[in-house]
Amino acid sequence: MRRLYIISGILLLAFSSGVTAQVPIRGFPPSAIADQRKREQQLHAVPSADSLRARMRLLSEFPHEAGTDRSRQVAELILARFKSFGLDASIERFEALMPRPVERQLELIAPERYIAKLKEPALPEDKDSGDADQLPTFNAYSPDGDVTGEVVFVNYGVPDDYRILDSLGISVRGKIVIAKYGRSWRGIKPKVAAERGAIATIIYSDPRDDGFFVGDVYPKGSMRPAFGVQRGSVMDMPTFPGDPLSPGWASEAGSRRLSLSEATTLEPIPVLPISYEDALPILRNLGGAVVPDAWKGALPITYHFGPGPAQVHLRLKFEWATRPLYNVIARVPGARDPDQWIIYGNHHDAWVNGAEDPISGMVALEETARSVGELLKTGWRPARTLMFAAWDGEEWGLLGSTEWAEKHRAELREKAVLYLNSDTNGRGFIFAAGSHSLQSFLAEIARDIPDPRQSKSVLDVWLARRQAGLPMQSVPVVPRTGAAPARNDTIFNIDALGSGSDYTAFLDHLGLTSLHVSYGGEGSAGIYHSVYDTYDFYRRFLDTTFVYGVTEARTTGSIMLRLSEATVLPFEFGNVVRTYRKYVGEIETEAKKKDAVKALNLANVRASLNRLETSAQQFETAMSAVLKLPPARLDAVRTQLAAVNRLLFQAEQALTDEAGLPERPWFKHLIYAPGFYTGYGVKTMPGIREAVEDKPDLAVATREAARVAAAIDRYAARVREAARRLRL
Repeated sequence: MRRLYIISGILLLAFSSGVTAQVPIRGFPPSAIADQRKREQQLHAVPSADSLRARMRLLSEFPHEAGTDRSRQVAELILARFKSFGLDASIERFEALMPRPVERQLELIAPERYIAKLKEPALPEDKDSGDADQLPTFNAYSPDGDVTGEVVFVNYGVPDDYRILDSLGISVRGKIVIAKYGRSWRGIKPKVAAERGAIATIIYSDPRDDGFFVGDVYPKGSMRPAFGVQRGSVMDMPTFPGDPLSPGWASEAGSRRLSLSEATTLEPIPVLPISYEDALPILRNLGGAVVPDAWKGALPITYHFGPGPAQVHLRLKFEWATRPLYNVIARVPGARDPDQWIIYGNHHDAWVNGAEDPISGMVALEETARSVGELLKTGWRPARTLMFAAWDGEEWGLLGSTEWAEKHRAELREKAVLYLNSDTNGRGFIFAAGSHSLQSFLAEIARDIPDPRQSKSVLDVWLARRQAGLPMQSVPVVPRTGAAPARNDTIFNIDALGSGSDYTAFLDHLGLTSLHVSYGGEGSAGIYHSVYDTYDFYRRFLDTTFVYGVTEARTTGSIMLRLSEATVLPFEFGNVVRTYRKYVGEIETEAKKKDAVKALNLANVRASLNRLETSAQQFETAMSAVLKLPPARLDAVRTQLAAVNRLLFQAEQALTDEAGLPERPWFKHLIYAPGFYTGYGVKTMPGIREAVEDKPDLAVATREAARVAAAIDRYAARVREAARRLRL
């Protein structure tokens, strides 16, 4: 721990003084470190807060949801930007089912009458809040419906909430449920409600979670105003993301499509998001027992379960049409290993203007690309191919990235070293999640990036936060699974990825090594997916000086440069073993609590991890020896090293199984996946874990444990073979 702080201090001194620090960089021989540090310093000098500010103003100037000509305009602005950097760039077009609302009605009909406004008012303090062409408030992939019924309040509408309702004898069958946003991905709420026999779902944002209970509402403060509404998709993404009519293959003009009746990721019951101002009359008119304290929100009422006497009429109608997607792809061919790709992506589509989500991440990606363009002007060429992607349709269900990944499946499995993802970016501390074979690599990246506000590295900031026992999650798309870290846990680690952003097809479906990296964690905001996610809001309440956008560009730039130039790709497998053992321990602890699975034996998984540990140690020894070879000798064995590197970056694919997970074969990765009832939140070793936690079944858990053990053995064999080939 002390060594990490010393290293960080040395590097920060080096940054400020111009002295080249000879701190080791994983994957690089000592003779190559000075040149690499020089390149990174050149790259770090390029990103500019002024550039980020101007690009956010431009790209968030008008609403640009996927499937529209306005989304195409944003794609063309990004395309022109990439080309101005000297990058080979083009738009790759796909298409997908994207229903748009044509009728939305919600009316409380008893015991009083109230017609929901279903409209976010423009604010004079924010010109973009009243832009033309705003997409109405709705949940994408809700079915059409015209239903009337009594209302039941179901808290957050997750399985645990229904267990409480069951214990009280409260049924939602034939009823309309009203649920709070939060505690799960929104699509889980109608999914679980439909399983319990409900006929519709209403979702609202309670002010206790992101409204006036937390702080002043916009425009005075950053929290959700009374009529603010969270749009969003309710596609059943834990089954598969992407176009609902082309599961597993790319959706392009003229390609095969399912019929609507065959689509399995469309919700079975109507669902509509509303504001807490529209929710208040409904909740105020519920009877029945008073809810427990944990269920109570911050509205000025006593919260009751129902059912009734509140009754509502809900009518929804959509235009079910296939619409275009515009992915922007830019390439910088590698000079030494052009068939080894490092891919960095962020989506460009938004529900409305989307300054935070996704433009804050998109403009940081542009700055990384601009930095690479400046390096190209010096005559430098990357050793491996660098690619930048601006995805369309992410908000609807990861449409653009999934269709692209499915189209290029064979090439990606052969060539992709890493898929690097970002989405939103704010101020605070680094957040990293993904494949644990790159955890040590990420720790070194964080060690070498200066924090923009403190005289220390972003690693030091992260470690200090961990030591203080503060929350380590900065973005909502990848919540942790498992126990919270102990206060004395001071080792840098990355989280596991579930779903909720564009890494999903690359990691969960194709089994490609993947990372998600961003900054955030400071400040609260209540404008997610609303008309108030604007440039004015972002510059007032989020990364107000854009310095963390600069830091994000420096961080992702360093990731790409190091993976491009490394002599031996900087994978490390000891962290994989340690992390996976934690997952095994969590599952074993949970299994002991349940009679149906308390006999579960994971000795085979532990034995496989022991074999992986041996392979990891062999690889460390061999890698260390190779990097000590003189430069001339390393040049002479480039062909052998290229074969080793291919083994390393393809190793993650050994953790997949073509049969996929139980009940959802699109998800192939046996270690990382979104939970069937979490949507975004990760379930590690999901086949085993869900057979213990969700539907306890000893036979299924035992079968899945055997598959996980076999996958880890395949993984260990590839690591062992890489170690063998490194003995030059």
